[in-house]
Order: sequence, then structure tokens, then C-alpha cells
Amino acid sequence: MQVTVKLYASLVDYLPPEARDYQVDMEFPVPLTLAGVVQRLKLPEDRIHLVLLNGVYVEPEARMATTVSDGDAVAIWPPIAGG
Repeated sequence: MQVTVKLYASLVDYLPPEARDYQVDMEFPVPLTLAGVVQRLKLPEDRIHLVLLNGVYVEPEARMATTVSDGDAVAIWPPIAGG
């Protein structure tokens, strides 16, 4: 199954080398959850703040059970501070 993964800010370092414009299309096994995407990319849990599935925010407690389908887009941001 192919999923578009988009990482932002300090998380872009976890994208594979073939990534362009902060995103990459990746092959994943089925079934897949949002937590599975995070595990496959080896993202540190404490660096994940905002997760969107096809542009819709997914609460942290729902990420373990939220399934991802072929052609979906997953976007992940770290905590960002600013002033």
C-alpha cells in the first residue's frame, strides 16, 4: 500500500533520502495505523505533536487505532514554539 508521508520542521531529518519538498510516497504493509507510520519512520514519540490524516487532525489517543488506507496522506509536525 502506498501512503504519502509529509514531515515538517525538525522531523524532516527522518525522511528517507529520496524525499522531495518535505514529503515522500512510501510503501507500507497492510494493515497500517498512524502509530505504525510513526514506528516505521522511527520518529521519537516525544517529538510528535500534530498529526493529520488526509488533512484531518487525529487526537493522540486515537492514533493507535486509526487506520491508514492506500493513497492516504499523513502529515506530522513536532511541537513548535514561537513568539
